[in-house]
Order: sequence, then structure tokens, then C-alpha cells
Amino acid sequence: MIINISIDILNMVMSNVGIQKRKSAKALRFVSFSPRNLARYPRLDTLIMVEEELFRHKSDKTMTDIWKLLPKKVMWSTYTTILDYLEYSGKIHVEKDKTVSWLWSPWEVHRILANPKLVIR
Repeated sequence: MIINISIDILNMVMSNVGIQKRKSAKALRFVSFSPRNLARYPRLDTLIMVEEELFRHKSDKTMTDIWKLLPKKVMWSTYTTILDYLEYSGKIHVEKDKTVSWLWSPWEVHRILANPKLVIR
């Protein structure tokens, strides 16, 4: 059994984990995340708290609803920076109506990439 993955999907997966292939060379380079200018950046425990809350609600709540349900108070600008980062990393998607959908499934990615018959074209 051969699994074919298009280059578009492969590039999307690679860019979601922060890696992008150069067109002129075979080397990989890291694509950096550049948040807007903030007085304070989120701490790791705050990021994990928001991530767990988003994972718990999957896709049935809006940004504001989840923000109000957080166990600790978080400034709105810090919260939106965390959402921007999680969307950049491919873990969530924010819809036009501000509903947050959880996308990341590390088990599926590892299962697909661990397949020895995986062919990249």
C-alpha cells in the first residue's frame, strides 16, 4: 500500500510545525512567529491553561466565551496573542463568527508519518 501526499499538503503540514522548504535549496529553514508589540508576553503556564480550555470545548464556543471560562483571569491582548500563536502553529482555527475550532491531533500525525510505506512526491 502506497500513501501519496501532495506537495501542497506536505508544505502545509511542515509550515504548521514551523518548518518550510526553500525552493532553491533542499535545506529547511525555521519560519518564525512574530506577534504584535505587547507590553507583556504570555507565560508558559498561561498558554497551557488556554490550550487546555480550548481543547476541552473543541468547537462549540466563541473566543469571548472561552475567555470568560478560563480558571484564571487573562488580559484580552495576552489571550488574543495566544490564539494567534495557536492558529499559526496549526492547533486551532478561528472562524469568521469567532468560533474556535481545535484542529491538532498529534496521534494522527504520528500514525501517518510512522507508516514505512509513506511516499512523498
